[in-house]
Amino acid sequence: MNRELSSGHARELGSAPQKRTAWTERWIRYKKHKYFYLMLVPLVAYYVIFEYGPLYGVQIAFKDYMLRQGIWGSSWVGWKHFEYMFTLSPDFYNILKNTVVISLYHIIFGFPAPIVLALLLNELRLEMFKRISQTISYLPHFLSWVVLGGLLMTILSPTTGAVNLVLGWFGIEPIYFLGDPRYFRFTLVISAIWKEIGWGTIIYLAALASVDQHLYEAAKMDGANRWKQTIHITLPSITYVIAILFIFKTGSILSAGFDQIFNLYNPAVYSVADTLDTYVYRVGLMQLQYSFTTAVGLFKNIIAFSMVMLTNYIVKKMGQEGIL
Repeated sequence: MNRELSSGHARELGSAPQKRTAWTERWIRYKKHKYFYLMLVPLVAYYVIFEYGPLYGVQIAFKDYMLRQGIWGSSWVGWKHFEYMFTLSPDFYNILKNTVVISLYHIIFGFPAPIVLALLLNELRLEMFKRISQTISYLPHFLSWVVLGGLLMTILSPTTGAVNLVLGWFGIEPIYFLGDPRYFRFTLVISAIWKEIGWGTIIYLAALASVDQHLYEAAKMDGANRWKQTIHITLPSITYVIAILFIFKTGSILSAGFDQIFNLYNPAVYSVADTLDTYVYRVGLMQLQYSFTTAVGLFKNIIAFSMVMLTNYIVKKMGQEGIL
C-alpha cells in the first residue's frame, strides 16, 4: 500500500506544471506579440543608423581632423578645441548667451501656449467650430521655415509690409522687425508660437479626453464654475503630461531653432541672433573647422543631457512621474 501511495505521489509530481523562468515568460510574451515588436524594427534601425551610428565621429572633437587623413589618421590633440572654445574664442560666450536667452523665451512664452489653447478648445461645445479652429491652428506646422521665412519678410517689411501698414494708421513709425536687434528676438518667439501652437495641442487634447467626466458633474453639484473646474480638475488631471513634456523641453535649452533663425536672421542682428546651431553651421561647414564645431556640438549635447536629468529629478521630487 505504501508502494502504491508513493507511486501515486510520484505521478502527481510528474504531472505538476514546471515553474517558468523569467526568460521563458519574456520569450512567450515576445512570441505572442511578435508582429507588434516587428513594427519596431524600422524605428530601431533609424536610431541605430542615424542617431547612434554617427556617434563614432564624435572623436574628432579631440583630434585635428584632416579630411584627407580621415578620422583614424588625424592626430589626437586632447582638450585643445575645448580650451579654445572657453578661453580664446571671441564670440563663444555671446553666442552661448544668445542661445540661452532665446531658448528661455521659447520655454517661458512658448511652452504654456499650447496648454492654454488646448484648454480653450476643450471648452468649445460647438463641435464643427472646434474642428475648424483646430485645423486652422495646425496648418502652419506643415509649412517649412523656408516658406514661412519668405512670408514673414513680406508681411513684416518696413516699407510694404501689412503689419507696418496697420501700425502707420495709428501714427507709429515703421519697425524693422527682422533687422532691428531690439525686436528680432520678440519676432522669433511670436512666429515660433504661431507656427507650433496648434500642433502642440494634440497631446494635451488627448490627455484632456481621458479626464473623468464624473469629476465635472460632482464639481457642478458643489457650485464650481468653469474656471474653478479648470483650475481644480482639468489642470491637475493633465499635470503628468505637462511634466514629461517640460522635461523634454528643457533638453533643448541650447537648441534655439536652427531652421527658423537661419531663414530669418542677417548680419544686422548677429549680436542677438547668432546661436550655437548657426555658429556651428557657419564655422564648421563654411570655414571647414570640423573639429572645433564638433567640440561645440558635444558641449551642447552634454548640457542638454544634464538639463534633462536635473529637470527629471526635480519633477520626481515634486511628486510627478518623470521619464526615468
